[in-house]
Amino acid sequence: MAQERLDKLLAATGRWSRSEVRRMVREGRVLADGRIVSAPETKYDADSVTLCVDGAPVDLQRFVYIMLHKPAGVVSATEDGREKTVLALLPEEYRRRGLFPVGRLDKDTEGLLLLTDDGALAHELLSPKKHVDKRYYARVDGALDESDRLAFAAGMTLGDGLVCQSAELEILSSGAQSEALVTLREGKYHQVKRMLAARGKPVRYLKRLTMGPLCLDPSLAGGAWRPLTAEELKKLKYTSCPTKKP
Repeated sequence: MAQERLDKLLAATGRWSRSEVRRMVREGRVLADGRIVSAPETKYDADSVTLCVDGAPVDLQRFVYIMLHKPAGVVSATEDGREKTVLALLPEEYRRRGLFPVGRLDKDTEGLLLLTDDGALAHELLSPKKHVDKRYYARVDGALDESDRLAFAAGMTLGDGLVCQSAELEILSSGAQSEALVTLREGKYHQVKRMLAARGKPVRYLKRLTMGPLCLDPSLAGGAWRPLTAEELKKLKYTSCPTKKP
């Protein structure tokens, strides 16, 4: 990895601004490989240097990957003038890093949302050519039946002309209100809701459970988050680039 200025390396963690880093350097609070740093413009290799601030080591990981259990009522955006965004659920140090959601969930939809600052990985996961599966739990008004399952499997063209690829509809219960698992291999605007509405079964509750190999951690309550594990990240990167072994 190319060498970068100390103030840029530390500011990229989201914990400090560049001006704060410069002040800490002047105060002798920053060490590189055990030696006090004298100038904020000094360059280091993030993969080999050990930086400490006030005696505590600093994690210089290049990218951050966060699993969030998105609750209803927040929007999948980095900023919004009127609504609370998913970034507001994270600590300031992560918001400073420039994290963004990979894909979107509707404001009233809950469930798995990946946030990262790795633009290349996000692009690969969202590419229509990758066909990354996404599974949802849906509760709808009306009785789902075999004709609905077959319609999803065959692919649907909606009334507004939207062409939907083949999708999987697994009916969990059927009655005045039915439950189902829906698996998509694409991610068009409000697609699950629009497909079910086209079958006369409007969605009353929707939750995303999986995205590719990622499964929503059942221990995460709505609004809670955690970093991806090394194994989760390994599988995710393999999904985005299957020529590489997981």
